[in-house]
Amino acid sequence: MNDIRHFGNSLDSIYMAPNASFRSISAENPAGEKGQGALAVPDSGSAARDLGPGWKVRPCITIRAGETAVLAEIRGPGLITHIWTTASTSAYRDCILRMYWDGETEPSVEVPYGDFFCNGWGVRANVLSAPINVNPSGGFNSFWPMPFRTSARITVENQRPEDISGFFYQIDYLLGDLPDESLSFHAQWRRENPVPFRTEYVMLDGVRGRGRFAGVYLAWGQNNNGWWGEGEVKYYIDGDTDHPTYCGTGTEDYFGGAWSFLNDRMNGYVPYSAPYLGYHQFIAPDGFTGANMRHGMYRWHVADPVPFERDFRATIQALGWRSGIHGQPGRFLPLQDDIASMAVWYQLEPHAPFPVLPGRDFREVI
Repeated sequence: MNDIRHFGNSLDSIYMAPNASFRSISAENPAGEKGQGALAVPDSGSAARDLGPGWKVRPCITIRAGETAVLAEIRGPGLITHIWTTASTSAYRDCILRMYWDGETEPSVEVPYGDFFCNGWGVRANVLSAPINVNPSGGFNSFWPMPFRTSARITVENQRPEDISGFFYQIDYLLGDLPDESLSFHAQWRRENPVPFRTEYVMLDGVRGRGRFAGVYLAWGQNNNGWWGEGEVKYYIDGDTDHPTYCGTGTEDYFGGAWSFLNDRMNGYVPYSAPYLGYHQFIAPDGFTGANMRHGMYRWHVADPVPFERDFRATIQALGWRSGIHGQPGRFLPLQDDIASMAVWYQLEPHAPFPVLPGRDFREVI
């Protein structure tokens, strides 16, 4: 075995040394070069001015209003194994995270900063999943393996009208040959507010080529009273048109819960976070049955892969209940909710063009 193998999330293979060299990029070592960390020299305004180089001189950066900061420029082949970052909650929807593999001009990842880490509402929520981990008080971690053959480029664009100060980051990676079957990491963001009446929300579409769907994070805002999660998830795989190969039984079921995520009618929703699925965020302005509630949930297809050979599409229905009339049973109500999604998949390049990312006003959480 003469190439990098990713042994993440498994103690069974921790004693197996990857055939690779370790590197790490941060504000203290922006190029990730061997033996080149902690070289910044403190000036008269630095907290390290009495200590000199090597004493936390440049632990973070400021991203100016309208600026795109380059976090990483790496020559491959290699594999990004871990990304840690933290920033103000004001950056969650207004900073755009992009990743480019192997010299491509269009990104394979284009997602608002917070949504990539399952925090789309501008209010921090902890996440205890295997690939995405968020800890107090806003430590964002990604363990998605991200292979690249010739190069990797990671940027963050600040679309706010003011600077983002105190932006911290650390990107760990391995340099070495990749397995021939390696697929590239992709992530895409979408939003509908409101979802058109009697229309399924599209989480991912237009994927062409060979790969595997890796999962989705949803930031779901209620625009109606009552229960909102009767809708089914559908996967259209390799030529499916009118009817999907995968059809779920309900929103809470797909995310690993049951019976409306409720403990009982007095205690309301019960958030949870597990390695591959979770309903980790519940924001209620007033009680737990009224409009304007906000929810966060994720489902990662790591242990249960969803491969495709030619194309892939994923949708979810926004579906609630109407009241019964004259003693008749209730009927389903197609909802017009506010849904945003961050879909993740791996595929062989090249990938199909992404939809145009909506502007800041459309992305705004109000």
